[in-house]
Amino acid sequence: MSGVNVNRPYIDKVHPEVYKTMIQAAAASRKAARAEGLNDGLLELVNVRVSQINGCRTCLSIHAPAARKAGVEELKLDLLPTWREAEVFDGQERAALLLAETLTVIDKAADRNEIAIDAGEYLSAEQISAIEWTVVLINSFNRISIASNHPVARRQAADS
Repeated sequence: MSGVNVNRPYIDKVHPEVYKTMIQAAAASRKAARAEGLNDGLLELVNVRVSQINGCRTCLSIHAPAARKAGVEELKLDLLPTWREAEVFDGQERAALLLAETLTVIDKAADRNEIAIDAGEYLSAEQISAIEWTVVLINSFNRISIASNHPVARRQAADS
């Protein structure tokens, strides 16, 4: 593990079996979300927003390109921090982003039932569950990368 401070190890490398389980959980979550009719663009929009809130440079460097690849408009990515005011987001995206933010920044005063009712205008209970699993997992991956001080993921020339 050259170049890694032994006091700040890459926790995914030190305990790869735990990280492998995280990857499997993420794959299962993505499969469940797709089965509920949620598209990769919406899920990546959620991943990007959560990673913005948490300040995870590594996950942003992975999920912003993944969002573009999944068809998310550049304008939406540009305006994502202001999604509440920006008129470019549809009802389903707004509901997913509301769920993402309220599960990432835990506000004890927030009414989780009211949030679910609001989200339920655009998402089924199963879709809400799938989005919340996405949020739980990206929050976990953010923390893995932040704890490990992972660098920005740079795309290979072949990906350009």
